[in-house]
Amino acid sequence: MRKIKTLVVDDEPLARARICKLLSTYDYITLLGECRNGKEALRQIVDYRPDLVFLDIQMPDFNGFDVLSKMEKEQLPFIIFVTAYDQYALKAFDVHAVDYLLKPYDNDRFGRALEHARQQIQTKDQAVLHHRMVKVLNDFEQQQLSEDLQLEVRDKGKTFTINVLDIQCVEAQGNYLQIHLEDAKYLIRQTLQAFEEQVTGHPFLRIHRSVLINTHYLAAHRYDGNGQYHFTLRNGKQLQSSRGYREEIERFLDL
Repeated sequence: MRKIKTLVVDDEPLARARICKLLSTYDYITLLGECRNGKEALRQIVDYRPDLVFLDIQMPDFNGFDVLSKMEKEQLPFIIFVTAYDQYALKAFDVHAVDYLLKPYDNDRFGRALEHARQQIQTKDQAVLHHRMVKVLNDFEQQQLSEDLQLEVRDKGKTFTINVLDIQCVEAQGNYLQIHLEDAKYLIRQTLQAFEEQVTGHPFLRIHRSVLINTHYLAAHRYDGNGQYHFTLRNGKQLQSSRGYREEIERFLDL
């Protein structure tokens, strides 16, 4: 079995020490070293070309995605992201051929992530891994572009802003839109066409003349026949597409 060259990146000494200790129990791992920040990580990834990197996301200089964005995409190693913030796990890389450890994690979860990485590295074509890592990075960059895209809503006489990435779906009701979040919904005065133009380039898919869904929150889908699809979002909401949007939907589903 070929040894997997591994690098550990985390600004917390105890976090690095724990990962290194756990890695020492696996005979197929060669530990290349530890990095305390994004700058060190970028330098050592380029110099040592690891197969696998445990990469903290929140670091004081470059965050984990900043490190990846500064690399040549064909040089990207397999990444196990390490984060204390579950919104990253949920929004950035939950469906891709990478893995993540959400702090605090137990030894079993660590073992599963490492085994997943081992199988991917040793059995998958490197071009496939690079393609998927690039997809993760592009998704994050798209998310970063959205951070400043805010939407004003009013609730109980108060006005506040929400980030469009937190919207799971939008349903048109005449000249109003019902905005669905994880555990709340709001009514705003705007047409669906105007909203769709506002979020062009962001992860929204039109499935019906009166419905847009945020594809990051898509939990399941099925084909119901007659050109119609049934979608389930992470918050449990059920939505039916119309036949007129079949081509757009199947293009998104890569069918």
